Amino acid sequence: MTQQIVAPSATKHGVLICGHGSRNRLAVAEFEGLANGLKQRLSGLPVEYGFLEFARPILRDGLERLREQGVVKVLAVPAMLFAAGHAKNDIPSVLNTYSAETGLEIDYGRELGVDRLMIAAAGARIQEALNRTSTLDLSDTMLVVVGRGSSDPDANSNVAKVTRMLVEGFGFGWGETVYSGVTFPLVEPGLRHVVKLGFKRIVVFPYFLFSGVLVSRIREHTERVAGDHPQIEFVNASYLGDHTFVLDTFMERVQEVMGGETAMNCSLCKYRAQVLGFEQEVGLDQSSHHHHVEGLTEACCLCERECTGACQPDGIPVPVSAGHHHHHDHGHHPYPHADHPLGPSTLRRASSQQDTSEPQIGRNSEVLADSTVSVSLES
Repeated sequence: MTQQIVAPSATKHGVLICGHGSRNRLAVAEFEGLANGLKQRLSGLPVEYGFLEFARPILRDGLERLREQGVVKVLAVPAMLFAAGHAKNDIPSVLNTYSAETGLEIDYGRELGVDRLMIAAAGARIQEALNRTSTLDLSDTMLVVVGRGSSDPDANSNVAKVTRMLVEGFGFGWGETVYSGVTFPLVEPGLRHVVKLGFKRIVVFPYFLFSGVLVSRIREHTERVAGDHPQIEFVNASYLGDHTFVLDTFMERVQEVMGGETAMNCSLCKYRAQVLGFEQEVGLDQSSHHHHVEGLTEACCLCERECTGACQPDGIPVPVSAGHHHHHDHGHHPYPHADHPLGPSTLRRASSQQDTSEPQIGRNSEVLADSTVSVSLES
């Protein structure tokens, strides 16, 4: 279905799809496929895309291409599931800087968020997985949703809301939320706790837009726990990808910006309000920490197609060049639960200043346990 959006004739509008960026070639290709799908649906408007880091075109490149087409007002939409630091601070910082330099008017839309269409896309992926398995009752099945994980409690809680919507939508016997990094509980320790509940089948669903090392590690850690519990049927559901409902959600976000709805929901944003446990982060300057890796295009070539995490056995990206490190301090306040026993060891305060060139790989180690998302295209 092609949906036409017609902008007011007085001003030439253009759309910028804002991605995070990745050194994973499949993830970048998937994002480009999604952007091209949106171009087809938005045939009445110029559409470009750009990345925050690790891939080209960068956001500024996309903005330049829109200006070259005569666009005088840009509708920028973050291609991210939830609004955490990237959507709330990093991308707006780049857009604001460019707007100040050039005078180009840029309206910034909201993230995909907890949306009926996104829930429907997630449900479709879960149903696809269920169709490949046994006919156990859903009441005997547990759903475990895996979120990216963030140091922003608002984004983390949104994943938990998605879990509950899916549990009630299907009628699963139980539901839990775990995370691939940054926060707790991580995938493996989380699964080792939920198996104690005694369900016969556990569906593990990565709530991610694109492929990458995080999705590969979710499968790897699931298989590790499944191997220790052969009496339980573990089912791996696919990530969201370019499901038609995901594209539909993007279309709604563009329409919202077109109609003047450009404000994010900031009621629980730790940068704007006093959120329990994160009171010290209210009013932090809006700035991006991604300038040093903006446009970096040295892709990892260890994996033929889908990233297996071979380059990051300890969860810390291999430096792309001598002297360049991705495991860096963003200047943010420390995550208040960095010492949580079910969280990532690489966030532990005691080891945060240590040399990470020879990290120890523990049973529960997780990938990308800081917020340097070198292989994720979402927040």
